[in-house]
Amino acid sequence: MRLLIIGTGRMAHNHATAFQGIDGVTIVGAVDTDPAALTAFNSQFGIRLGFTSLEQALAWNGFDTVTNVTPDAIHHATTLAAIAGGKHVFCEKPLATDAPRAWEMVVAAESAGLVNMVNLTYRNVAQLHKARELIASGAIGTVKHIEASYLQHWVSLRDFGDPGPWLWRLSTGHGSNGTLGDIGIHILDFTCFATGLDIAALNCRLQTFSKVPGDRLGEYVLDANDSFVLSAEFSNGAIGAIHSSRWASGHGNDQRLRVYGEKGGLEINHGRKGSSLRVALGADIETETWRDVAADPVPTNYERFAQAVRTGVTTEPSFRTAAKLQDILDSALRSGRDTSEIRLASD
Repeated sequence: MRLLIIGTGRMAHNHATAFQGIDGVTIVGAVDTDPAALTAFNSQFGIRLGFTSLEQALAWNGFDTVTNVTPDAIHHATTLAAIAGGKHVFCEKPLATDAPRAWEMVVAAESAGLVNMVNLTYRNVAQLHKARELIASGAIGTVKHIEASYLQHWVSLRDFGDPGPWLWRLSTGHGSNGTLGDIGIHILDFTCFATGLDIAALNCRLQTFSKVPGDRLGEYVLDANDSFVLSAEFSNGAIGAIHSSRWASGHGNDQRLRVYGEKGGLEINHGRKGSSLRVALGADIETETWRDVAADPVPTNYERFAQAVRTGVTTEPSFRTAAKLQDILDSALRSGRDTSEIRLASD
């Protein structure tokens, strides 16, 4: 597998490190419009070739696969160009900034018969897979109620007198859908994957907090949402609350999921300090006893993608899965604007 990395920002370092550790994968080049960043990245990872445009790389054509680590608003155009060039694509989340573009990418990849996956990072968490297994087995009974959160505090720690490359994440004009689009997609996937349920209806409250006088820094209008609270009805009739913020002081990067049925409940906690899964089942329910559950390691998204390219068969999380999540995000954004409930179309 000859891999081209598109974009050399912070997350690209994770991609390069992960793919260089997989047998049979060779990173043959990288692309970035910033020559200095490109040179530094290639030097750090021992990558021989660098290109300042994807067009240059496609003209060279010495690769069969790309990992797309560009900013959100650039995913659509760069991914479609790679697909048109016959390349398998591993794309950072979100797949696109809106559902119509995401579904266009799905159609393009599937019509071309190319492997397509999205880096929904928390599919790498072993406890998430174990929770899905337990719920699917009926261990907690029929899912009735769900509570999920994803909390960060990075905005509260920023120095707005010395803004960095993260500033685009605070501006809708630069392709950001705020906390909802950035980390909301993760907790939505975390929830739907673990429970095996789709969201059938929702309403959402969005909030953007003032950061600097006038809420503008140069060309960046700081108008992207910082927090959201989403009330959901799931495909089996269960209800739940899903919320997220990047102003959650004391939480660097923490996800929590609680799922309850008539036979028991389970809770996943995942963050920088580790992961845990615990359950209350059977007689333990009445005594409010929660017990830890072990989870075997699972392949990473990077490993799953490399295997998918070897076999030619797309595996999860696919573009199609990411596009369905984008349908939810678009609906939540609309609901946040007009405070309405939105019922999603079923498959």
